[in-house]
Amino acid sequence: MPHISIKLYPGRSEQQKVRFVEQIVKDAMSILESSEDSISVAIEEINPEDWVEKVYKPEILNNPDKLYKKPGYNPLE
Repeated sequence: MPHISIKLYPGRSEQQKVRFVEQIVKDAMSILESSEDSISVAIEEINPEDWVEKVYKPEILNNPDKLYKKPGYNPLE
C-alpha cells in the first residue's frame, strides 16, 4: 500500500515519466510514512479522444466523493 494509478495523455518522454514517478514515490514515502517497497505506480496513456469516456465520466464525474483535487475543466460543457 499504496498503489498509485496515473492516467495522462500520450506525449511525455520516458525520462519525464520516470522523474514524475520518482517524485511521487518520494512524497508518498514521506507523507504516508510508507516504505519504498510498499509503493507501486502505474502510468496509463489515454488518447485525448478517449479521455471523456475512459477517464472523465467514470473516474471524475461519477466519483466526486473520491476526488481530493477536482479538475478546472469540464469537457461536457
